[in-house]
Amino acid sequence: MSNYPLSYKLSWLPRFLKPSLSGDQQGFAPAAAATMEPPPARAVRLAFVGDISAVANRSAPHCDPLIVALLASADLVVGNCESPVVERPSAAMGTKLGTHHAMTERFLAEALAAAGISHEKLVLSLANNHVLDQGVEGFDETVAALDRLGIRSIGIAADGPVQRLAVGPLTIGFAAFTLWRNAGAAVFAGRVSMQGDPTKWPRDAADGADLICAVPHWDWEFRHFPQAATRALARHLAAQGVGLIAGHHAHVVQPMERIGKALVAYGLGDFLGTAFARQPWPGRIGGILTVDISADVGTRGAVAAYRLHPFMRLRAGDHERLVPVEVLEGALGQKVVARLDAVFGNGI
Repeated sequence: MSNYPLSYKLSWLPRFLKPSLSGDQQGFAPAAAATMEPPPARAVRLAFVGDISAVANRSAPHCDPLIVALLASADLVVGNCESPVVERPSAAMGTKLGTHHAMTERFLAEALAAAGISHEKLVLSLANNHVLDQGVEGFDETVAALDRLGIRSIGIAADGPVQRLAVGPLTIGFAAFTLWRNAGAAVFAGRVSMQGDPTKWPRDAADGADLICAVPHWDWEFRHFPQAATRALARHLAAQGVGLIAGHHAHVVQPMERIGKALVAYGLGDFLGTAFARQPWPGRIGGILTVDISADVGTRGAVAAYRLHPFMRLRAGDHERLVPVEVLEGALGQKVVARLDAVFGNGI
């Protein structure tokens, strides 16, 4: 049914229990940089968050005011809707065990309110491996629920490989796709975008867009450094004119890379509860990526500055508490800073 290789399946539990720092660590970029001097007179700010789910939560999270203010500063927030939005899971046993994802419309609305994310400024990708965890009916229910909430969706196959959205004075084309699926190819076909090769897109797919932003669900889970094939795909996307890439699926933070003028964030970790409630601490580190896009004549659509803002998901009874890394204290704070230094280098 799924398209995971056997070696990947066998490594899932060991890497979940102990996320890996192995792999190629060369050629990555700082976690923050101003890439345009002087800065543009006009710019649009995008904020990217990681996977969103209710698996490890029974109630909405508590978000530190600094995180709420950071997300409020963005003109558009982009995330991955890792759980189908359904009122009653059809895969009841799998959902109870945590192998199948689900969240209610009410939970999603309350979680967004807690994070200070307004629905009209939010875009959620449905191109991920869990989107059909509650069957075709669950997929259709998810699309309808997001539409009722006024949240725009990307990654739906029927909408084409690129969805063009107006963000202030700019038009940004979002290309969301998944390389992984938990169900058969026939079930995904025609519903979820798995088209990550721009050379196979229609010729007019990017017409009118000031910037093409890819939102891929790629790479292997619980590895801090991306696989060689993932980095090769990033280079291919950049060579075809994709200027910004914000990836998901690893469930841990991964480094940044500059490929020419393109910016790549390989993985932002989880924004909200997409593993088990007692997840080991490295998997509870997440990142919010802010990217300023120039709206000036001559540099329109170019990345002007970016910064990764790390945070931690702490357990608090039946929900999570999201806090910036800088407020952590004691042994946990030291471990988290050391892990971030290992992934991004000093200075994050």
